[in-house]
Amino acid sequence: MKTNLNKRAAYIGCLGVVGIISTEFGVIGILPQIAQYYHINIATAGYLLSIFALFIAVTGPFTVLLASRFDKKTIMLSAMGLFLISNVFSIFSPPFLILMILRILPTFLHPAFFSMAIAAAVKGTSQKEQMKLTAVIIGGIALAQVTVIPLSTFIASFYSWQSTYIIQGFIILLTILIIIRYLPPMPNEQPASFKSQLSILTRSRFISGTLLNLFLITAWFCSYSYFADYLSKEKNMSEREISILLLVFGAMGVVSNYAAGKLLGKNMFRTALLFTAGLFIVPFAFQYTGDSFLQVILVTGLWGIMYGPCFLIGVGYMISAAPHAKEFANSLQTSFGNLGVSLGTSVGGFFIYRYGISVTPWVGIIFGIMAVIVIIWRMYMDKHYHKKE
Repeated sequence: MKTNLNKRAAYIGCLGVVGIISTEFGVIGILPQIAQYYHINIATAGYLLSIFALFIAVTGPFTVLLASRFDKKTIMLSAMGLFLISNVFSIFSPPFLILMILRILPTFLHPAFFSMAIAAAVKGTSQKEQMKLTAVIIGGIALAQVTVIPLSTFIASFYSWQSTYIIQGFIILLTILIIIRYLPPMPNEQPASFKSQLSILTRSRFISGTLLNLFLITAWFCSYSYFADYLSKEKNMSEREISILLLVFGAMGVVSNYAAGKLLGKNMFRTALLFTAGLFIVPFAFQYTGDSFLQVILVTGLWGIMYGPCFLIGVGYMISAAPHAKEFANSLQTSFGNLGVSLGTSVGGFFIYRYGISVTPWVGIIFGIMAVIVIIWRMYMDKHYHKKE
């Protein structure tokens, strides 16, 4: 019976993540339209993504520490409520500053939703099951990229960018109704003390996982944040072709995320290296393909495969180093992951502004090198850690 509740919490968490990620990253497909509507450049429009992520990075750990004292269902519902408000008011295309504020509103409980959903799903399960159930929830990131994000981008190409908020709002509302109906109250009977949770910040293995999470996501978002604009200007893709490419990107991400969930449990080091290699392969693949739709779709599929598990790898590395403070570790993964989104978007925007859109796939390589160094560092620490056991 308990196993059924764990699975139910995982799949409901996955649906919530689809709504959250559609709101967070769905803007990527419509950035060119937003820039045109508000008469701003693409780098300025990118603030809608980077500021969103930055606020999550700054507030996440504190809100999760506070949220860990309350009922998980209540926190999940509150988070979804803020996302619903944000989407509904964004439909009316307010002034750009107000649109930015509406984007910031739900960030305060964004990490709390991830943490509470994962904590609810893995409670009382084995280490092996925990990774599988976590992969289901994190899989919502890739699922959003194969469903809601390309669908909303496709519809926006026919109507307007505001239509994306209608679709995202519907997913959020559906999640709220399902949480109310199918999740029981989940109070934290014995919440861990702030001191015990904060102690993970002094552990070298956890620090290495945090750095890997940051570098890996920064590297990918140097290019992914400007996905639509790069394909449009450099590869001469139309808006509808871009929506198809987003669909392929997300579909490959779903497949690779599922595969990575199994591979991480067997060998975390090799799995991380395998998918990090994409940071070096994808730029060369784009460099040596023209604007043929077939060529671009093949490289985009490869990009999706390599990018898909980056969040799951971050979760795996951080949680494995903090078995007694999973909720706080989840919040830090979300915070540093979003710091990576913000940093990647900002660095990518800077280089695009200076050197043009053609440099987009190459910007993240330096962060990729740093990620590889951290993976090797963590491998040596893990060997020493297991010998001590």
